[in-house]
Amino acid sequence: MATLADIGLSAAINLLSAFIFLIAFAILRLQPFNDRVYFPKWYLKGLRTSPTHSGASVRRVINLDFRSYLRFLNWMPEALKMPEPELIDHAGLDSAVYLRIYLLGLKIFVPIAFLAWAILVPVNFTNSTLERASANVTSSDIDKLSISNIPLGSERFWTHIVMAYAFTFWTCYVLMKEYAKVATMRLEFLASEKRRADQFTVLVRNVPPDPDESVSELVEHFFLVNHPDHYLTHQVVYNANKLAKLVKKKKKMQNWLDYYQLKYSRNQSQRPLMKTGFLGLWGQKVDGIDHYTSEVEKLSKETAEERERVKKDPKSIMPAAFVSFKTRWGAAVCAQTQQSRNPTLWLTDWAPEPRDIYWQNLAIPYVSLAIRTLIMGVAFFFLTFFFMIPIAFVQTLASIEGIEKIAPFLEPIIETKFIKSFIQGFLPGIVLKLFLIFLPSILMIMSKFEGLTSLSSLERRSATRYYIFNIVNVFLGSIIAGSAFEQLNAFLKQSANDIPKTIGVAIPMKATFFITYIMVDGWAGIAGEVLMLKPLIIYHLKNFFLVKTEKDREEAMDPGSLGFNTGEPRIQFYFLLGLVYATVTPTLLPFIIVFFAFAYVVFRHQIINVYNQEYESGAAFWPDVHGRVITALVISQVLLIGLLSTKDAAQSTPLLVVLPVLTIWFHMFSKGRYEPAFIKNPLQEAMMKDTLERAREPNFNLKSFLQNAYLHPVFKSCDDDSDDDDISKKMENENVLVPTKRQSRRNTPVPSRMSGASSPSLHELKEEAVP
Repeated sequence: MATLADIGLSAAINLLSAFIFLIAFAILRLQPFNDRVYFPKWYLKGLRTSPTHSGASVRRVINLDFRSYLRFLNWMPEALKMPEPELIDHAGLDSAVYLRIYLLGLKIFVPIAFLAWAILVPVNFTNSTLERASANVTSSDIDKLSISNIPLGSERFWTHIVMAYAFTFWTCYVLMKEYAKVATMRLEFLASEKRRADQFTVLVRNVPPDPDESVSELVEHFFLVNHPDHYLTHQVVYNANKLAKLVKKKKKMQNWLDYYQLKYSRNQSQRPLMKTGFLGLWGQKVDGIDHYTSEVEKLSKETAEERERVKKDPKSIMPAAFVSFKTRWGAAVCAQTQQSRNPTLWLTDWAPEPRDIYWQNLAIPYVSLAIRTLIMGVAFFFLTFFFMIPIAFVQTLASIEGIEKIAPFLEPIIETKFIKSFIQGFLPGIVLKLFLIFLPSILMIMSKFEGLTSLSSLERRSATRYYIFNIVNVFLGSIIAGSAFEQLNAFLKQSANDIPKTIGVAIPMKATFFITYIMVDGWAGIAGEVLMLKPLIIYHLKNFFLVKTEKDREEAMDPGSLGFNTGEPRIQFYFLLGLVYATVTPTLLPFIIVFFAFAYVVFRHQIINVYNQEYESGAAFWPDVHGRVITALVISQVLLIGLLSTKDAAQSTPLLVVLPVLTIWFHMFSKGRYEPAFIKNPLQEAMMKDTLERAREPNFNLKSFLQNAYLHPVFKSCDDDSDDDDISKKMENENVLVPTKRQSRRNTPVPSRMSGASSPSLHELKEEAVP
């Protein structure tokens, strides 16, 4: 087992590796040729066009100002200087609130760590239970600071119970304050935000089939009848996935054409040649410009044909539409109410903002979504529980005992102090990270198959599954499987009555593994995050081999967004570890505090300079963050109850049972009080915003603003804009009241726009009804 000296040496090694990463980052970020890697956000915003270090030819590549290297940590205070309101304007509310998760960790664990080290650690350490325990049960110096060192039936367990109450009340208090703060930030952000298409638009799913009318006609009639004063326009959803692939391929060919034309413009003495084989390595030599010109023309023809097919084929139109309203108030009423007698038809919800839409999934029929969800639920269940087997096995081998058992001849080398500390401090965490490296991609594929229609919902669903996976495999799997293997010898030699006691001692003993995990995944991982070694290598490889035009360079340096589906579950795992071990092994808390503080500074720097958020959901993910902290709190309480039940402290169990009940009640209270701000738009706020806009811009043409906001991106391709303009002008010039194909005008007196047949207007029908 690891001693305090081993943990200290492991911590020193991890701190040294993190410090080396920071020095490497400080050097690399100052080099002009890396400027687009470490400051891409400023380039993409158009606020930076060249490195700050420029001059002679050498200075354009390498920074020769040695004084700047002495200030290699100045990026930390610079990252903290930007005020939060300015940060919201610069990066959006999603990014600013994401950083508040790290602040939440500091607010919770700094006071808890102070109380735990001031009260619990002395109570635990001033015992000698482990020293007198059977030699069959392995323990370490860290365990002497934990609850394992308290003798059975001791009155000292009341200290842990009181501290469990204190930690729970403090955590709930901080959570409530933070929930209220983020909800207020969200409402103020939405109120201050400029006009956006999603504020006026709802997504309508499961439009019922009608033999007399198309989906577009049916949607128009339904909303003109049921929302006559607020309906403005709509856009049906097309199954344009094949067209999107053609457009993507055409853009790629166009990019190659631009490259060869640029190459020829620089040297017109010779036409550029290329090979038609794989990656241009072999094949027939042809004129590059002529080849790609013909490819672009060919794809243009195929794209136009496919586009016309999509528009004319009724099977390409899905029973869904984006419906826009004249006011935010009208959209809020529609999105938050039931539209028809049958609750499974005309389903409405807020439309994601256009850049947040995952267009491929809009083509999935609504009736298949429930089946897809069931399939992915079953698949995730098997993925989670079957994944535990290799993790438990490899984690056992990734220990000194496991290596010595497999390869006894390595024992002299392994027992060397440095090697032993390295294995205990690095190997288990690294092996676990390697096993989890492909998990986020697998979970994202599962979420896409499930049929979610926005990037934000895809990431939130993947984050939820990642968190569950971490609880089952990384946390419970490491405790149960790891403890079982380590204590197997003790189980075989002890009587059945002593086994529960051994388990009670083994649970806090797993803190050593989690401390090493925090150092590897947290400290070194965050240092690796700011170093950005992988994006750095990829950018320079792309820049050397693939970049042909300025557009290519922008795509090569595009850093992407934060990656909520991987980052947030990782943060939540540290909340879980901190809350579980706060009363059990407080030694772990300082390591978690270092992680939260370091990660906050690093990600603030990354959000300001690197990451370019793909979408803006207005911090819609915060209810998930709150719920997962509550889940971690309940798990910590249940585990403490189970642990004390093995310590002959049964009389305290009724008091601890109250804690999960109070915590769940608090969660229900918070959910009812604050969550509506994240899933609904108050009508009062919508009306206020509408009134202000009408006063400021009374003549604003909202229909023109919304007309093509939710048109599929493939219909907005550059070379086909003329068709879109014709469609837009045609739709703007048409009247709202149009003829209908329906046989019964009594059901829908509003005529249809698409038919040429004449029909009386709604006003005429009303006049006919008057005697």
